[in-house]
Amino acid sequence: MRVFRSPLVLGCAILMLTVTPPALARPAPDSFADLAAKLLPSVVNISTSQTLKAPPQSAMPQLPKGSPLEDLFKNFLGPKPNAPRHVTSLGSGFIIDPSGFIVTNNHVIEDSDQITVSMQDGTSLPAKVVGRDPKTDLALLKVAPKKPLPAAHFGDSDKARIGDWVIAIGDPFGIGSTVTAGIVSARNRNINAGPYDDFIQTDAPINRGNSGGPLFDVDGNVIGINSQIYTPSGGSVGIGFAIPANLAREVVNQLRHFGIARRGWIGVRIQPVTPEIAEGLGLPSTQGALVADVTKGGPAAKAGLGNGDLVISFNGKPVNDDRALPRIVADTPIGKTVNIDVLRKGRKQTLHITVLKLADDAKPDKPTKAPPPPKNQSKLAQLGMVLGVLDGPARAKFKIGAGVQGVLVTSVEQGSPAAEKNLRAGDVIVEVGGQPVKTAEDVARRVNGDAKAGKKSELMLVNRGGDLTYVGLRLN
Repeated sequence: MRVFRSPLVLGCAILMLTVTPPALARPAPDSFADLAAKLLPSVVNISTSQTLKAPPQSAMPQLPKGSPLEDLFKNFLGPKPNAPRHVTSLGSGFIIDPSGFIVTNNHVIEDSDQITVSMQDGTSLPAKVVGRDPKTDLALLKVAPKKPLPAAHFGDSDKARIGDWVIAIGDPFGIGSTVTAGIVSARNRNINAGPYDDFIQTDAPINRGNSGGPLFDVDGNVIGINSQIYTPSGGSVGIGFAIPANLAREVVNQLRHFGIARRGWIGVRIQPVTPEIAEGLGLPSTQGALVADVTKGGPAAKAGLGNGDLVISFNGKPVNDDRALPRIVADTPIGKTVNIDVLRKGRKQTLHITVLKLADDAKPDKPTKAPPPPKNQSKLAQLGMVLGVLDGPARAKFKIGAGVQGVLVTSVEQGSPAAEKNLRAGDVIVEVGGQPVKTAEDVARRVNGDAKAGKKSELMLVNRGGDLTYVGLRLN
């Protein structure tokens, strides 16, 4: 387990209204015994072994035969100090197909040489890896049983509500199958475990060894795969995280058919919308995903997306923040053309975009001339920035490619507004207020003019290491 939801009288007439009552929470069951007995056979123990090569060591010094020091060195180093070491680990998993397909966490079986799956009835079978996906920490295994195996079924994790009862089954600390119960404590948790974080948080006690085990609802459907825990002590403190079944189902299907996860890609780099950025762009709220960069020749570029567009909907699904868009795009079938709704300068536009398969994209550098030195930095000094020339030596010092154009940040005053927004020496200001800048004078003129016009914040597009990011700086 990796450490770290009556009648209405109107006038003289009686108008009878039919009101649909809200969905009621289910009461706590008297016992989970019947459900546990049904589900336990579908959960398995997974043990792995790995052979580690010992690091090279200096030879044991030549000592006189029978010397007391000879016995001391042998006891300390062992008879074969350079011999390989065998490491074993334990985890959990669950059967999703009677033919022997088993889901677990990638970190349970990663780098293992041998994988053994133990069933509830004591049967042990060797397993092979069908496919694995480190980005979601999922893996699919296959065993060859002599008879059909009891299988669990994925449920709809989107229907799981905060406060719903759940049960977790796994093999904590290798002591054997264990059933624990709790509730969904939270939804849509981002714990910085990967690019598609959308964890279900639960207080059902899960511990080391529960990794890869299922999180069931009271109908016996898998709504999550237990993956990580937060613990200062190494044991459960009631904060566990499970991968949602709706995310896992799509990944597992792709692992089964292709051996890898095939994700959609549209060629944009996005970022969250801060209050300063929302003010600088004139946005009504901080909801949505802000486009910071568009890959040249990619699907987004061909569809007409540009820097500063705010994505609010993709393929009919709302995009509430920058974390939602990558998940929605990744789950969209490759080759499908969908609608993408954006806010551009306050106006809603609907574009059509064709989703391609996620792949690495290289950006060629293009030479550019160095800008002249700055002349006026009065307001910039108040923001805590000093700008300089983006010349050859500066590019070499900060490892800035020849294709990057803009104005170099040479230093940032500690505790200043620029420092609070994490600006640093080596950043390159590409745009100010939506307008490209080539010199420090351009930046100063734009900032000073906006400050005199009464603007409360200035929006800058910054290039750092080849990545574009919007930064909103308070002018007052």
